[in-house]
Amino acid sequence: MNGNRHQVIKHLQVGLPRGAPFDLATLSQFGVSPQLAAHYADSGWLVRLAHGVYAFPNDEFGVFGALKLLQQRVPGLHIGGKSALALQGVRHNLGNRDTLVLWGDSRYTLPTWFTSRFPARYAYARLFEWPDGEPSLSCHTLTTPPGLPDSLRVSVPERAALELLYEAGVKQSLEEARNVFDGLRSPRKDALGQLLSCCTSVKAVRLFLTWARETGVVDVDALLAQYPVRTGSNTRWMSRLDDGTLLSLKPYG
Repeated sequence: MNGNRHQVIKHLQVGLPRGAPFDLATLSQFGVSPQLAAHYADSGWLVRLAHGVYAFPNDEFGVFGALKLLQQRVPGLHIGGKSALALQGVRHNLGNRDTLVLWGDSRYTLPTWFTSRFPARYAYARLFEWPDGEPSLSCHTLTTPPGLPDSLRVSVPERAALELLYEAGVKQSLEEARNVFDGLRSPRKDALGQLLSCCTSVKAVRLFLTWARETGVVDVDALLAQYPVRTGSNTRWMSRLDDGTLLSLKPYG
């Protein structure tokens, strides 16, 4: 029995790549039951990070490997907002101690084993009503930037910008949001038009149109002429932000 267990752990060590934690579903593919996983953890062959989550001892796994595990558990989990823009060269590169901004399609609390290693926060809001219930636009506005692990999901810059503006003045300072926005370069008009047309946040839409006019990053009038952008009513949108700033936005920027 002990010899068989030793063979299984050897097979596990060869078959599973380093640099990422794994769960019971993955372990079961190697013939490791929950009871056997617990035995391996007690024997020092594995490290138990949380209930049902393990890693190899002394494996300094990175944030992207950990995120790929979370993506299996949380519908629509992706790197969004300021973090997604940073990974795609907007303003600055993502630093090791920067708070990682994650978005998903359902309410979720990031596990302690993740946040204790990687400063992060999770945002959940129905920011977009995808057309006709089709997920295609949702999928097409997530990408894997060059140099990142395959299948790691990151918002394209146009989607990330609206996620950033949704959080502006709340989780994200208005000043920093503007500084990041100023780093946008040549956004795709078609992607912007489609996303603005299904964005549910009047604040995010109007803030985008306002700053886009001020920076000239896109031809706002041409955008409005071609796409049914959701701007709400024809009156000003006003709100007192958490930092005390009064934000006043015209319908069309």
